[in-house]
Amino acid sequence: MFLTICERVLNIAAPIKKNAMQTETLENAKAHVDQNGFLDVELDPTLDLFAEIERLKKQKNAVLLAHYYQEPDIQDVADYIGDSLGLAQQAQKTSADMIVFAGVHFMAETAKILNPGKKVVIPDLKAGCSLSDSCPPPLFKKFKEQHPDHVVVSYINCSAGIKALSDVIVTSSNAKVIVESFPKDQKIIFAPDKNLGAYINKVTGRNMVLWNGACMVHEIFSLEKITRLKTRHPNAKFIAHPECEEPVLRMADYIGSTTGLLKFTQTDPSTEYIVATETGILHQMMKASPQKTFIPAPPTNSCACNDCPHMKRNTLEKLYLCMEYEMPEILMDEELRVAAKKPIERMLEISAKAGL
Repeated sequence: MFLTICERVLNIAAPIKKNAMQTETLENAKAHVDQNGFLDVELDPTLDLFAEIERLKKQKNAVLLAHYYQEPDIQDVADYIGDSLGLAQQAQKTSADMIVFAGVHFMAETAKILNPGKKVVIPDLKAGCSLSDSCPPPLFKKFKEQHPDHVVVSYINCSAGIKALSDVIVTSSNAKVIVESFPKDQKIIFAPDKNLGAYINKVTGRNMVLWNGACMVHEIFSLEKITRLKTRHPNAKFIAHPECEEPVLRMADYIGSTTGLLKFTQTDPSTEYIVATETGILHQMMKASPQKTFIPAPPTNSCACNDCPHMKRNTLEKLYLCMEYEMPEILMDEELRVAAKKPIERMLEISAKAGL
């Protein structure tokens, strides 16, 4: 009987000890979330993450916004998938109590700028952006002061600090329309993407002053490898995002935003495409046109395709944890938020008038 009682005591004590350890681990993960960028908690491998995420969306009145460059699983569980313009528009009009942003930091930041009263969470705080990082606000402020008679048009792929120094924000979907909304004699600074800025200069006939920034994904497409790929696939159309370098864009049959590229493949009669942008969009292209073939344009390195390491920091596991525990959360100084909101609202107003 003594052994049986001991065994019972041990059996009762074991789960208590285990639960205490789990609590300790969770509290430790919460304490280090800023350092790690995400909640580093081990999950039960049998957990149905898709079902759990759907449950949390309903329970917390949360909306899940995901960029086209996210991994397929995240795209499939999202309430809305889009490019920067579409995501900003969705963030502006949502009635959800919590915005879960599966993208990179500046995108979640934009959602917070537009929704100060809502909680905005992101799976990984360290999902940054090489383009945004290429334009530090203190340096850009000095650059702006050197051109006092210029208005500042900034690509949305920038920090709240850069947005606060801007007159209007643009995306690759609306940049041409917004730049053309200014008088032809208006001097303009375009930041931070020099490649997109050069492309907009070309299609509008403007001579904007360009900040020397670029996206690491779109800068490393290999002209030589793409040329060889086109030779092997003579019937394939080559389509490219305007963040690519000018020699790559010269080869393109079509140049457009992420959404523009997707729509083109849906309406164009061709059945084969070489796609020069982040590979995440191929998931939506294949879903929309399963009878067509999509080939990722190769980069200069040894990889066969070009993934954004920042976008791919987000995982389904991190997504579930950020929804369950509502962190990491995007927080912002109110003065900065108000200053950054004005150029975003101007973008949204011009886009709405243009029917975008």
